[in-house]
Amino acid sequence: MKKQEEKSEIDFVITWVDGNDPAWKRQRNLAAQASEQIQKTDNRKERYRDWDNLQYWFRGVEQFAPWVRKVHFVTWGHIPDWLNIAHPKLNIVRHDEFIPKDFLPTFNSHTIEWNFHRIKGLSEKFVYFNDDTFFIDKVKETDFFQNGKPVDMLAFQPDVANIDDPVMPYIYLNNTMLLAKYFQKRPNMKKQPGAYFHIGYPLAYFLYNIMELAFPRFTGFYTVHGPSPLKKSTYETLWNLEPELLTSVCSHAFRHKEDVSQYVLREYQKLQGNFVPQNVQKLCGYFNVENQNLKLTKTIEKHKIPMVCVNDSNYAIDFEKVQKEINGALEQRLSRKSLFEM
Repeated sequence: MKKQEEKSEIDFVITWVDGNDPAWKRQRNLAAQASEQIQKTDNRKERYRDWDNLQYWFRGVEQFAPWVRKVHFVTWGHIPDWLNIAHPKLNIVRHDEFIPKDFLPTFNSHTIEWNFHRIKGLSEKFVYFNDDTFFIDKVKETDFFQNGKPVDMLAFQPDVANIDDPVMPYIYLNNTMLLAKYFQKRPNMKKQPGAYFHIGYPLAYFLYNIMELAFPRFTGFYTVHGPSPLKKSTYETLWNLEPELLTSVCSHAFRHKEDVSQYVLREYQKLQGNFVPQNVQKLCGYFNVENQNLKLTKTIEKHKIPMVCVNDSNYAIDFEKVQKEINGALEQRLSRKSLFEM
């Protein structure tokens, strides 16, 4: 009975944008023109373009995570023509239904992510997905939460002065600066050594944590790309601690170099000791999309790992060619339509 209760308490949240929607484009362009600090923002087309493969995410949920209680589909307002909005597990959530009106319209993923706890009916335990992460094999609820705690990995990784990216290196540093207000590195490592030196962690990150013992202050955290196990109570804690900062972040219409991201929530949970340490790289493989993606397509077709994150932001690509290859692999693995489709 206890296992069944835990199954019924975990929700999924997925965000989606249709970068081809003319009304959305007009609103985004007006917001960009009105921005006084546009040079400090990230408004690249890769942030918004649609790969036309969202149906495979829903097929994966139905086939490989049927235990999920509810799927909260977060959207600016557009809905795919094929989506079955009458599905009993589906909750369509528009931005204006949970984000305070002072922060709208927004084209900043951080604004959207920092307000998930306001979604009506959201469970205390939920997993956040970007629309670039796909299920390709079975997952269990215990892959995400165990005994009410998120399953995650605590590892250090120094923030890098990457001058090719005008926004993200600042955000990673901002995250670390915020966490350093509430936790001290060496006392935290001493308090929960098993969280830093879990025997199942990847060897590289195990070694990074050992090397970090030489530095008394936090230098940065390894950003775990993939599904994020989060708790509403963590949101409430951070909003109570940092109302001015988070209000400022959510007021940015686009990703801004003065933002902090939702990764603060994950790291806060971990630094609190409120998590179960595991090697989450075994759950989800991360791939940057390039012109040649043989390793990614083979991973999907042979389902070598339960999930893949297909990241589209770092390289110039022949979009139509790459889209066809990746979607072809997803179709091969997830060809059966789901009840989320009409």
